[in-house]
Amino acid sequence: MRIVRPLSLLSLCFALGACHHATVETGLEPSLQTIHEPWANSWIAGLVPPSTVETAEKCPSGVSKVETQRSFLNGLVGVLTIGIYTPMEIKVTCAAGSGADAAGPADVSIGADASLEEVQEAFMRAADQAVEERQPVFVEF
Repeated sequence: MRIVRPLSLLSLCFALGACHHATVETGLEPSLQTIHEPWANSWIAGLVPPSTVETAEKCPSGVSKVETQRSFLNGLVGVLTIGIYTPMEIKVTCAAGSGADAAGPADVSIGADASLEEVQEAFMRAADQAVEERQPVFVEF
């Protein structure tokens, strides 16, 4: 019995001190441009997430990486507010631009009377072009 109480207290300290960290990489080459929100508002232990980080204006070439984490201070605030206010840190790394990005997405057009083989060939061409240029390609009928 004497060892159960200290072990429970120690386990509780480890659980409360845990930090959350998640990284999402898109595969695009990163640039030096970042968007950083060290105190993004989240509520009720994360059930109400922070608002969306608007990246379209600051990252015209897209996003390379998104990192979210709860730092020790974010976690401490969450514990002090009994989980009602649980802030998190969000860091977005913009993608590096290229000449292809400035032109915008490419188009592949398919005629209304195209045969099945022509449609398949157009989609194959669009897929190859999207992989090569690392940007979307629109297929129009």
